[in-house]
Amino acid sequence: MTKETDAGATSLVRAKGLTRVYRVGAQEVHALRGVDLAVARGKLVALRGRSGSGKTTLLNIIGGLDRPTSGVVYFDGQPLAEMSERQLTQLRRRRIGFIFQSFALLPTYSAFENVELLLRIAGVGRHERAERARDSLRVVGLTRWMDHRPDEMSGGQQQRVAIARALATHPDLILADEPTGELDTTTGRQIFAMLHRVVEVEGITVLTATHDPLIYEYADLVYELQDGCIKDPET
Repeated sequence: MTKETDAGATSLVRAKGLTRVYRVGAQEVHALRGVDLAVARGKLVALRGRSGSGKTTLLNIIGGLDRPTSGVVYFDGQPLAEMSERQLTQLRRRRIGFIFQSFALLPTYSAFENVELLLRIAGVGRHERAERARDSLRVVGLTRWMDHRPDEMSGGQQQRVAIARALATHPDLILADEPTGELDTTTGRQIFAMLHRVVEVEGITVLTATHDPLIYEYADLVYELQDGCIKDPET
């Protein structure tokens, strides 16, 4: 497998010349138009832009959930294009955590069970699963709520369960797609503060897509997307 050898190899994630074209009937929709970016290890980096700017498409490609039409993504120096589907699946299970706008929790499972299930899928042993699930819920301040189901929690608490689930596999990278999109301003601020704490204390890299201006208070670097193009980064 080819490894990146230029200065970008020091970044956990690096994208070069990414384009993504979708066909809708006879029309072509250009979701990404030659995107370049770098995500340094141990940083909170944001992709900010309006709906339809290409943020989610870019996250999906970086997470190996979609393939670019052209261009390349390097993860820890390795090009995703050279990975098989099995390798990409293992990458997502063990080295990348995902947080979604809609929380994506199983409604009949407790907070503990929602976190533990992901570890079971990743092949973690029973004893270690339980220990990691409890520890992850402790990190996000939900020890007292671990036996509660999502419908017994507030939106902010549900998103903290989602963060705990992403943390549980001890990933190198967390991808968060509009993590405050369904939350009020106060709760959204708490979620961004928690993601910042994950970076500072746990040493995990976080890349988040958001339209929320609060991100400027917490991110180390903000990339602005507009019509599938990335503008000059803001710090």
